[in-house]
Amino acid sequence: MKDKLIQTAIASIITLTATNALTTSAYAEDAKNLEKCYGIVKAGMNDCATAKSSCAGSSTKDKQKDAYLLLPKGACDKIVGGSLKPIS
Repeated sequence: MKDKLIQTAIASIITLTATNALTTSAYAEDAKNLEKCYGIVKAGMNDCATAKSSCAGSSTKDKQKDAYLLLPKGACDKIVGGSLKPIS
């Protein structure tokens, strides 16, 4: 029984490690097709840190100039008020 439990634990660790490696690789591939679009975020809906905060979901107002969303490349240019650089 103890050996079976150890084998199951080891198999689980190997599976999680492999899954994590595949997910990281897939994310890196997806990231190549994304761009940051500033100035279009609703309060609390930004994807990552801003100049004033250190985590996603921390924008304090709609259309915050330094907060961005990750969008497919080319989409930001089609959004009114969207900018590929932080708005000053």
